Amino acid sequence: MGRFLRRTSLDEFPQFWNVLKGEMSLVGTRPPTPDEIDRYEIPKWRRLDVKPGITGEWQVNGRSQIRDFEDVICMDLRYQENWSLMYDIKLIVKTIAILFRKNYGAV
Repeated sequence: MGRFLRRTSLDEFPQFWNVLKGEMSLVGTRPPTPDEIDRYEIPKWRRLDVKPGITGEWQVNGRSQIRDFEDVICMDLRYQENWSLMYDIKLIVKTIAILFRKNYGAV
């Protein structure tokens, strides 16, 4: 059951509560873990300037296949540099398309 929830991203659904509370947004950077923050160098702190989101660059451009922490940081910073309402809408549409793609869920 857990594998199914993870593969279909249904395990992310409770995060909508965080969006409603204003703690997260639909699109943004991935919330960092405490051990990630310990690895940040000064330029990477910019990543924390935006509210974390349920989806974003990392989720639509590789997700579980991207293992290099530096690549994730670069995607988050690229999101910040390119932010616009239209860009958020594009990422949401790509996220929905990915949810229905076979063999593309998280592992």
